[in-house]
Amino acid sequence: MTNKPPGRVIDLDLHLLDRQVVDRDGKFVCKVDDLEFERGENGALYVAKILVGPRARAQRVGGRIGVWIRSIAERLATEPMPTIDIASVIEIGSDVKVAASRDELDVDPLEDWVRDHIVSRVPGSRHASK
Repeated sequence: MTNKPPGRVIDLDLHLLDRQVVDRDGKFVCKVDDLEFERGENGALYVAKILVGPRARAQRVGGRIGVWIRSIAERLATEPMPTIDIASVIEIGSDVKVAASRDELDVDPLEDWVRDHIVSRVPGSRHASK
């Protein structure tokens, strides 16, 4: 008898990494930049959190560019790395749908600032914001 981990088994690279995360209203929240794992009682690893933002993305980039991105992101960061608990994920398809609203998640204040102060000023961008 095999000891299978509880829950759904998927190819993380194919079905989760770099997917868009949308809230319960279908609004874009962020992209899945990296994942945090925890070890279950049976010893198997499972995804515990979705990591978001340039600090998480830099870990996957690696090399000098990854170190450079992470260094800059760490200097600009005022809070811990934003995460989304995997328990809030309600569907994994062409995107990752979560049960919370975008405002409740508060995953990337820098992204919010760029959207509100830069992207929103680009002609034609208002239809896709927030």
